[in-house]
Amino acid sequence: MHRFYLPPSHCQDNTIALTGPEAHHALHVLRIGPGERVVVLDGAGHELLCDVRDTAGGRVELAVQQRNLLTSLPCRLTLIQAVTKPKSMEIIVQKATELGARRLVPVLSERSVAQLEGEAAERKTEKWRTIAIEAIKQCGSPWLPAIEEPVKPGVFLARGESFDLALLASLQPGSRHPREVLKAYHAEHGRPPRQIAVWVGPEGDFTPAELGAIRGSGAQAITLGPLVLRSETAAIYCLSFLSYELQAPPD
Repeated sequence: MHRFYLPPSHCQDNTIALTGPEAHHALHVLRIGPGERVVVLDGAGHELLCDVRDTAGGRVELAVQQRNLLTSLPCRLTLIQAVTKPKSMEIIVQKATELGARRLVPVLSERSVAQLEGEAAERKTEKWRTIAIEAIKQCGSPWLPAIEEPVKPGVFLARGESFDLALLASLQPGSRHPREVLKAYHAEHGRPPRQIAVWVGPEGDFTPAELGAIRGSGAQAITLGPLVLRSETAAIYCLSFLSYELQAPPD
């Protein structure tokens, strides 16, 4: 079945409608007609099974037949990602969405190629949000990650946000294997973490001062192996590992 996205406020009634770009895609690309069944995702955990009722006037009227609430990962994953080149950043947004990240915080490291401000930052953030919407439609996830506007690492750290566990993808000696860190947390708290943040730097990594500030906030350095990974590969590695480990059955 074809999948579409509507925000939660548009999914409250038993009859809902696709308009704008979603309707255009349904009508002129997919050629959907009355009687067909489609899926609508609201980005907040709900999957709506709908029958197409009418396609007049450039809108697609849908009758909701069933509402399903899908469970999310048992841990809320936040990716704190240094902004990379446009194409690789778009890949990061797409794959982070597919891998279950619930929040993406783009940070403007001193070594980030792109330094976004004002309207440019707003436009780029909206583009990333559109990419995330397309990603949930492709993979079937009903959870749309929150994507924030870019900030400098120090600005984010100044907020004083707390996580059960904060990790830093690191090239530095002495970094621990992420599984070791997860096991240590479980041994200390008797449960897996419910909120994890993982920091991923730009090409060339965060500067020494940035690394010191991130580690000073409590983030634990983890190794991603002996090879130097591109930033987008590092982000996918971290989220894939965490998604796998946090969904694994208990020993």
